[in-house]
Amino acid sequence: MVDGLKHLSITEITLGITAAVSAVAFLIFIVAPSWASYGRLWERVAASFLSLYIGAAVLGVGVAAGVGVIAVYLQLASS
Repeated sequence: MVDGLKHLSITEITLGITAAVSAVAFLIFIVAPSWASYGRLWERVAASFLSLYIGAAVLGVGVAAGVGVIAVYLQLASS
């Protein structure tokens, strides 16, 4: 292993690799087609920005749902 990565567990490394693969997949399957759908540069930039904006919104909803599930679980586990 690289000296800087010795303190990371296998779970942390796996999560990092998964995040990188997910980001690349988002760029290939979402951003690239939206970029190719338009001819003018400003339209391409706008489509790419909106794709990233929607991706961030979906990620935020997922995080909020996960936090909600954990909060409900902790509340039910403590009673």
